[in-house]
Amino acid sequence: MGIPDQRTADAHPIWSAQDAAPPTSTVVAFQGVPGAYGERAAQLASEHAQPRGYPTFHEVFAAVTGGQADLGVVPVENSLAGSVHQNVDLLLETDLHVVREIIVRVKHHLLALPGVKLEDVRRVASHPQALAQCDGFLARHHLLPVAAYDTAGAAENLLGSGARDEAVIASRRAGELYGLDVLAQGIEDEDFNYTRFLVLSRTEPPREDVPYKTSLVFAVRHTPGFLVETLSELRGLNMSKIESRPRRDRAWSYLIYVDFEGDARDPAIAKSLVGVLHRASFVKIIGSYPRALEPSE
Repeated sequence: MGIPDQRTADAHPIWSAQDAAPPTSTVVAFQGVPGAYGERAAQLASEHAQPRGYPTFHEVFAAVTGGQADLGVVPVENSLAGSVHQNVDLLLETDLHVVREIIVRVKHHLLALPGVKLEDVRRVASHPQALAQCDGFLARHHLLPVAAYDTAGAAENLLGSGARDEAVIASRRAGELYGLDVLAQGIEDEDFNYTRFLVLSRTEPPREDVPYKTSLVFAVRHTPGFLVETLSELRGLNMSKIESRPRRDRAWSYLIYVDFEGDARDPAIAKSLVGVLHRASFVKIIGSYPRALEPSE
């Protein structure tokens, strides 16, 4: 099931690097404004990437579906805060192809207007994922978290509001872009803070001679042992993730999301997937794509 057409019509960019774009540029949609971690993922998605920011993840999907963007990047998982469930669900609804995986090192900084000191700050705004990744820092300093739609967007809003009892969590680049000072750097709770992005395209690229990852979602009958029997069809594969999510169309019924190493087009893996298809009541391969071998700064 694809994203409804009205979403395509409603996809309006909030920022685009058109003036600096080379003639052969690839427009890459991301959620947020300049300085967002999604912008960094967009830059890494193509050699000649022209990042273009959109207010919502829905609009990122719609921009790619409708042809306003060549590619899109969406975060699906953070090493500290877990899955970005909205995008996991949107991947189930779209007909777009996942063509690549990008892992971005996330370094959070506490930013405030010039002259503001840490002891002046009472509230901290950022995306809920960023707030969750810095929960320990916020608790230690008795700071009230305030949810915002985007890390860099929170920085932009702070510049506009002029609030001197508020700070934001965002990237150093966001601070530089919006004239904010760094009150504390590297405030995430653990050093291994990485966000995994998937790159979306309307077309499926040719197969590459690189390690692949496959993302699969399926549903099974609510029968004792049936989930285990279905998962057994994937025996021998290196599963890197397994997670259940509630179904939107049926109460108290769940979808199982699985990531495993390998390409769905390999004969042995294809045979395993046929086994899942025979047992499951619903199956969708979200994508088989080159996996990220190391994080990008």
